[in-house]
Amino acid sequence: MWDYSDKVKEHFFQPRNAGPLADANAVGDVGSISCGDALRLMLKVDPDTETIEEAHFQTFGCGSAIASSSALTEIIKGMKLDDALKVSNQDIADYLDGLPPEKMHCSVMGREALQAAIANYRGEEWSDDHEEGALICKCFAIDAVLIEDTVRANNLSTMEDVINYTKAGGGCASCHEGIEEILAKVLAERGETFKAVPVKAKEAPKPGKLTNLERIRRIEAVLESVRPQLQRDHGDIELVDVDGKTVYVSMTGACAGCQMEALTLQGIQAKLMEELGELVKLVPTRAGSLARATSQP
Repeated sequence: MWDYSDKVKEHFFQPRNAGPLADANAVGDVGSISCGDALRLMLKVDPDTETIEEAHFQTFGCGSAIASSSALTEIIKGMKLDDALKVSNQDIADYLDGLPPEKMHCSVMGREALQAAIANYRGEEWSDDHEEGALICKCFAIDAVLIEDTVRANNLSTMEDVINYTKAGGGCASCHEGIEEILAKVLAERGETFKAVPVKAKEAPKPGKLTNLERIRRIEAVLESVRPQLQRDHGDIELVDVDGKTVYVSMTGACAGCQMEALTLQGIQAKLMEELGELVKLVPTRAGSLARATSQP
């Protein structure tokens, strides 16, 4: 498990400014659920002063993604747009008293969402669509421009750095040659020489690696780990059933119907996927609803 700061934990379990912003006049969308991380940043900007009056977010991702998004909204509220554009992913990480190296890509995603939202407000074109030939990492849909900009902005120098900050290269490893070319180019600009250090690609989970009993025990362990935080807010979560890769749970107490319920479930689902090493779907149920759902033809 990652070593998270107390501030990261705080912004994960009690995120600020989460949920839709009804009167937003600037919206930035980055990432994709299929790649494991997605973020929508919504701003309410004063048109006379270009000051960010409100900032909300909705995110799908791990605890670091939620915490980074929460921190970003707190940082930029009250800023003028030009000043907000100067906020770096390192500023987000510093606000959280640091992020694990493997989770720095979450802060990069926040910076991109901010750029996208401001471009949206100003009627400018901002897109993470990839020009032909520019896509480097197909596993996570990361292009050369993002990699190069991130290497420059964060003074990166190794393949491991790039994986941690962008996720590029963390899958099948077929893009490592292209990433190394970018690293060599940027390091040459700094008067440095790139030295390739082999990085072992993460091994994909093997089908059938966990028995049903092992899977259920790990699921229960994850739920136990989040239960104290939920109970602190007078709520709880109970495991109802496991059907293949669908996990049914019941949110009880203050958690049932809470406006933060969807966000809480997203975070727990991310923790489950991290622990199990496989994609799972977390589905909330109400009393009697599971029986009705499973009885449908």
